[in-house]
Amino acid sequence: MAAEKFKNERSLIVIKPDGVQRSLIGEIIRRFERIGLKLSAIKMLVPRNEMIEKHYTVDPEWRRITGEKAIKGYKEKGQKPPSEDPYEITGLILERLKKYMSSGPVVAMVWQGAHAVKIVRKLVGGTEPFSSDVGTIRGDFVMDSYEMSDGDERCIRNLVHASGSIEDAEKEISLWFAKEEVIDYRLIPEQIFYDVNLDGLLE
Repeated sequence: MAAEKFKNERSLIVIKPDGVQRSLIGEIIRRFERIGLKLSAIKMLVPRNEMIEKHYTVDPEWRRITGEKAIKGYKEKGQKPPSEDPYEITGLILERLKKYMSSGPVVAMVWQGAHAVKIVRKLVGGTEPFSSDVGTIRGDFVMDSYEMSDGDERCIRNLVHASGSIEDAEKEISLWFAKEEVIDYRLIPEQIFYDVNLDGLLE
């Protein structure tokens, strides 16, 4: 069956401290459940600084790419970046991320299903809530913008982290969860999503 190769795709989602504090855990979970993804693991914790740094640098190119994007963003807005060195920029970003992500409990989850990484990214919306589409989690529940967060010298508060690629997802899941914490089980609606002939629906 063609769907077999897709249905085991997984994504890591972390509801950040602002999402927990605003009591949006259930709403965020509901959106993933409604589209048909399967919850395979969940835990609440307060991440340590070392964990946060490992998480954001799981892609070895993250510091360079993120720093270059930030510099470009400053210049496009007619602003002078704090530095022309992308690694210096991401050093500042990492310190802000550590402060933000360790400020309170987070909820880490693994969601599984067809095209899980891209589906989750679509539901979550763009990194900046202000420019995210209505109907996305960030677009519906947050007013924050880069202009506000830069002015306050803090991270943008956007409720949720979602894996950016299948490769990143697997690395991030291994960082946040032990192998035995991710449960492999059958969910009845999976027959609707993946069975070719919908066999067995009628008595």
